[in-house]
Amino acid sequence: MAAANATPKMRDRMTDYVTSLQKEVTAALNMLDSSHTFKEDHWVRAEGGLGNSCTIQGGDVLEKAAVLVSIVHGQLPPPAIAQMRANHSEIDYDPKSGKSLPFFAAGISIVIHPRNPHAPTMHANYRYFEIDNPAEAGGEAKAEDGPMAWWFAGGSDLTPSYLYEEDAVHFHSTIKAACDPFGTDIYPAFKKWCDEYFYIPHRKESRGLGGIFLDDLSSGPHPRLPEGAQKPSTPDEIFAFIQACGNSIVPSYVPLVARRKDTVYTEDQRRWQLIRRGRYVEFNLVYDRGTKFGLQTPGARIESILTSLPETARWEYMSDMGKEGTEEGRLMALLVKPRDWA
Repeated sequence: MAAANATPKMRDRMTDYVTSLQKEVTAALNMLDSSHTFKEDHWVRAEGGLGNSCTIQGGDVLEKAAVLVSIVHGQLPPPAIAQMRANHSEIDYDPKSGKSLPFFAAGISIVIHPRNPHAPTMHANYRYFEIDNPAEAGGEAKAEDGPMAWWFAGGSDLTPSYLYEEDAVHFHSTIKAACDPFGTDIYPAFKKWCDEYFYIPHRKESRGLGGIFLDDLSSGPHPRLPEGAQKPSTPDEIFAFIQACGNSIVPSYVPLVARRKDTVYTEDQRRWQLIRRGRYVEFNLVYDRGTKFGLQTPGARIESILTSLPETARWEYMSDMGKEGTEEGRLMALLVKPRDWA
């Protein structure tokens, strides 16, 4: 029996954090849009775990918004294990065995699609993942050993339809301020990773103006950080870093929507917004690793996986918008060649 004052498992600490962060984010967004309140969908996963999906559709300010929390466990299929072993040599697994491994994951995922074309879309997610010894049922590791492998991942990024440089500076500067106490090399490294990750190869353009992206953050060196760089390394340090990044979501983004939500816009500007949303859909369905992993996971909850998609989008054949010398073209120039904002 564990001592009464034993430190809670990281899976429990992360569960508590993402649950509280969901309440903070939905409360802040409800202040922006009084026309609708978030609909809560509490669900249970038959294979193990539960979640709470908070969504708005058809709001005056938030055309579609989703703030999702999932705490799931179960058996990880061989294709997913093979993908993870590439970055986690500590996963002791014979790919020829065809066996599954128990896993646990807790995370929050947020996507906001405002109605006004001048207000940017924002996406963020932070999560914690464990893989346990296959001898332990139900995804539970031995208390004395801990999980076979563990890591944190996530990030936050901005996808505007129109370029407001002060908005991009505010968004990036707020995130940088959250990262810097943990090491000044962190923000530039994870910002560069974000620019590389949210890229649409078949369009040769970025999805948006970036932010930070991180994966496989655990103890030991990280391949995306310079050798000898200061970084959080212990579970407690990394968890504190993830909390700092998660806590930056509201202050980095909500002021931007408050600033732009009442800006007058034209039908052509709405049309451009829907074209840009089409690009958002292309990335999420073709390239996003989270979408692919979700669809590979047994008992995948399709409503949750695809809730990141906008309510409306548009695809035009050889659109005449986005040309050089236009407001739309100013944005496109930065989607082809990313810029430093903070």
